Amino acid sequence: MMKDKKSVAMIGAGSWGTALSLVLGDNGHTVRLWGKDEKNIAEINSLHQNSKYLPGITLPNEVVGTTSLEQSIQEADIIVLAIPTKAMREVIPQMLPYIKKQKTFVHVSKGIEPGTLMRISEIMEEEIPESMRKSIVVLSGPSHAEEVSLRHPTTVTVSSKKMDEAELVQDLFINHNFRVYTNPDLIGVEIGGALKNIIAVCAGIADGLGFGDNAKAALITRGLAEMARLGTRMGANPLTFAGLTGIGDLIVTCTSVHSRNWRAGNMLGKGHALEEVLDQMGMVVEGIRTTKAAHQLSEKYGVTMPITNALFKILFNGQDAKAAVESLMARGKTNEMEDLINILASQYIE
Repeated sequence: MMKDKKSVAMIGAGSWGTALSLVLGDNGHTVRLWGKDEKNIAEINSLHQNSKYLPGITLPNEVVGTTSLEQSIQEADIIVLAIPTKAMREVIPQMLPYIKKQKTFVHVSKGIEPGTLMRISEIMEEEIPESMRKSIVVLSGPSHAEEVSLRHPTTVTVSSKKMDEAELVQDLFINHNFRVYTNPDLIGVEIGGALKNIIAVCAGIADGLGFGDNAKAALITRGLAEMARLGTRMGANPLTFAGLTGIGDLIVTCTSVHSRNWRAGNMLGKGHALEEVLDQMGMVVEGIRTTKAAHQLSEKYGVTMPITNALFKILFNGQDAKAAVESLMARGKTNEMEDLINILASQYIE
């Protein structure tokens, strides 16, 4: 595909930021990949590899590493944030002195901020002055960095309050390995991407406890109902959760060993303490932090989220995982379609 060449600042040289830099480099765009680890950045520039996060992958020549935010941002047309949710308020203020004109911002993370209960685009709106941003676009979907870096077929979606900007980002990333759709439902795309991590942790716990495919199918389908229930209450389109950032992301994160959320849950299910799990992972597990935020949201909006609340008790109240499962299975009987009926009814009542 012929593309208008852009200069892109990729903020975050972890596995996802590196994999997306590869996609952009394949498309002929110039990428300045920013990270704090001088050893990693030196390896990217000398060997065109980031062996810490994506061993064995060779990056295109268009990808250049830097530890300087100024060098990364100064000439960039578009700034992509590939950093954890908790790092947003730390890193964005460091970027602002180097932004001299309005730029398009893209975030590719999946989380909700505990306490404020803000989605990532809302955090960015609060931290980035309007005079510095054309728009904020989210890119989300079922996409393991390991597979993207191998150029395996992958599909994602982009969303924004300004859909012409979402289409610009669609054009930026799309190629014959990496297919990008658009979706006007910004709330649904962000909520789906964040909440699926919770269900993935639960799926890992179920596998760690030795449960089978029946349990995983139950978690995915009933987890999807929870996601749609809360998301719709927050203003999302319920149909979004039947798409890439709903059922698509649930499938990939609940069934793959590439998923750090699944791996963390698997360790918890095998009896490891939360602190030990986080220490051994060595990377941010968004689902654990998001569980606290989702629990707060369920209380704020009066939405029933039994799976999320069971994980909250395991993570933060010390409840035994097997006992939490038994409690879920012992809940009062209900109609499977009740959630859907209530969601659809709310569209007309409200």
